[in-house]
Amino acid sequence: TGEKPFACDACDYKCGTRSDLRSHKVAHLSEKPHFTCDSCEYRTALQSDLKKHRRIHTGEKPYACDRCDYRSGRMGSLRDHIRTHTGEKPYACDRCNYKATQLRYLKEHSVKAHSSDSQSDNFSMDDVKNILY
Repeated sequence: TGEKPFACDACDYKCGTRSDLRSHKVAHLSEKPHFTCDSCEYRTALQSDLKKHRRIHTGEKPYACDRCDYRSGRMGSLRDHIRTHTGEKPYACDRCNYKATQLRYLKEHSVKAHSSDSQSDNFSMDDVKNILY
């Protein structure tokens, strides 16, 4: 829709999602106090992002599925997991009728199924990951 309701408080940047705004704020990291992980080199301008990051090291998984024993440190991962119960596949290929529960599965499909390279059937998963990430 083109709406950009999220605005940076340090410059005139505006964007459509909270996630994009957080990513943008990293550009101001050198201008603002920053938060550093004491277990690795991760740095962020947002204390809330550091708290989420720390879960990688602590193993904390506060988000629980109400249908099974699955737990996650990230709300987005729980949302993806819940689709295994609901069958929802919101990511559709624009070249065929393939649908996926997660965007990364659609990207893997696109590389493997629709690559113009005649060797596309010979991609390993490592090749796919290197292309996508």
